[in-house]
This record gives sequence, structure tokens and C-alpha cells, in this order.
Amino acid sequence: MVAEYDVVMLDLDGVVYLGAEPVVHAADVLDDLRSQGVRLAFVTNNASRPPDDVVKRLASVGVDAAVEDVVTSAQAVARLVAEQLPTGASVLLIGGDGLRQALVRSGLQVVTDARSRPEAVVQGFSDELDWAALAEGAYAIRGGVPWFASNTDLTLPTARGHAPGNGAFVAALEAATGERPVVAGKPEPALFHETMLRVGGTKPIVVGDRLDTDIEGANRIGADSAFVLTGVSDLAGIAKAGPNLRPTYVVPDLRALMRRAPRVFRDDEWYVCGRMRVRVDDGRVVPADAPDASSDGSYDAYDDATGVLQAALAACEGADNDVLDVSAAASAVGDLVR
Repeated sequence: MVAEYDVVMLDLDGVVYLGAEPVVHAADVLDDLRSQGVRLAFVTNNASRPPDDVVKRLASVGVDAAVEDVVTSAQAVARLVAEQLPTGASVLLIGGDGLRQALVRSGLQVVTDARSRPEAVVQGFSDELDWAALAEGAYAIRGGVPWFASNTDLTLPTARGHAPGNGAFVAALEAATGERPVVAGKPEPALFHETMLRVGGTKPIVVGDRLDTDIEGANRIGADSAFVLTGVSDLAGIAKAGPNLRPTYVVPDLRALMRRAPRVFRDDEWYVCGRMRVRVDDGRVVPADAPDASSDGSYDAYDDATGVLQAALAACEGADNDVLDVSAAASAVGDLVR
């Protein structure tokens, strides 16, 4: 699937790991891709950790990466701020060490008190964020200081479920100030452009688990995308999504990157991908029974699951504004991929 691209931009939370736990198969796939010379970029909206900490986090789940392979929304937002303020300007930090380091390395002075007369407010995720930090931000923003945010993900996937993300804290300041920040992270283009500046490549494929960040962002920059079902969003989300949120590919997990890209064609009422066929029946995406495993000697449960997903995506795209019930397709995929 990735052969026609010169860089694979991988989201982290929900794609490579979930909290402290690895996503199954991710480490092996990434090792195989790297051994074949595929350029990997680990691109995260989470601004709380500096790249060297992200490298250690990746190592803890079995993924080998260099600092130069990691690009964070903290780096992207620091570039945006540095392009608008003079070197040495003071900025009010609401966030963690990852954002602090990115701002300092961009030549900015970090303060934490609105009484220091900062020239901008910069906000990113931190699991230690408290009311006092948000209050300082509100004071500065209401005083007319420009406001930047690393990202606006409402939730953060963890091993226990979905926790509040930076977007939830940004929303609190929006409610308190009536203002909105300039955002660097996905789906905005700044983080993707930052990645190409740092890692290289001109024809990326974006791999992610969130339709509203990874996939919408890929569509905004005109890049192809692969949506994996290991994190936040699911197949039902695709059925409800508009064209700007729909991916090029929808796949069970990262193993699909090592396989042939799924292609769909229309055969009368059927959407066909590989051995698998789906059709729309009274608003439902209904998969046909798989061919007998021994009929053509090419049976592969994973490829069949990917075929159902890609055909279901095509069916949803063909439904225009109708929201289809994809539960039968999702169930079929679950039976094929254990």
C-alpha cells in the first residue's frame, strides 16, 4: 500500500500505542517497513512530551525511532508563534515540558503569569494542567493577547478509555474568554508542513485513527490516508462523516500497510473489493457470504476483512447524504480479524 508514497506519517495514540500499551502488530509492521527503506514520520498532536521522550515511549512498546523521526504539534505551534513574534518575545505557557522546550528552542521566552505581560498565550496538553494555569491564560487572552493552541483533540485515547484531551481545555478557555485560538495541530496544515520540513518527503500517506484530525487533515493538504480501527473512530463514524472526513483506505490495523492497496469496483448492485462484496439494502450495508476458502486457493481472512471495509467505504460514499447502517459489515470484519 505504501509503495507509491515517499513518507508515511503515522499518528501515535490509537495507532502505535494506547496509553502505555502497544497496539497489536504495530511494532512488527513498522520494523518491516523500515527494513524495506520506507521513510517513517511519527506525527502527534500531543504536545506534552518532547521528541526524545516520545522516542523512549516508542521504544517501550518495541518501536525503534530516532528523535529526527518525531514531529509534535508543540514544534508546529512554536514555529507559528516564532514567525509572528520577535526573537526573545515572552509567551505565556499553558502546557507541559514538550511545549516549553519547543518554544525555547524557537527563541521565545516562557512565562507562566499574565502579569509578566506576555506577547502571546500558547496552550498544549499536560496531564498536570490545573485551574490556576487556565486562569492565567484567561486573564491574558481577555487582555487582548493573541492565543495559539497546539491542537484541539477533545479526547485522548488511553488503555482505560478516552480521557479529556487538549481540546477540552481549549474549550474551557473559549467559554471563559469568547475567543478562539490559532491552531497548529491536525487537522490544520501546519503540523503536516512541519513534518515535511523536518523529515522530508513530498507525497505522504497519513495513517491515523481519528477522522476529525488525521483524515480531515490529510484531505486538507491533498494527501491520501489510511484509517485504522485501533483507536478512537470506527466504521460507524465513517458512515456519518462528510466527504472531508473520509479516508482513501479503511483497514483493520497497520498490517494493511504491508499488503496490496485494496481497490473497489462496482458490479451492478455490488461494491466489490478482492473476494468480498457488499450492497446497500434498505439503508444497510450488507456483506455477501465469503467465497468458500478452498474455492480459489487465495483465502486470507485479513485481506477479506480489509475488502469488506473498503467496499463499505465505497458504499457510504455512494450514498451521498444518507447515513447507512454499517453494523453488519463491522460484525463481519470482527469475525474475520480476531
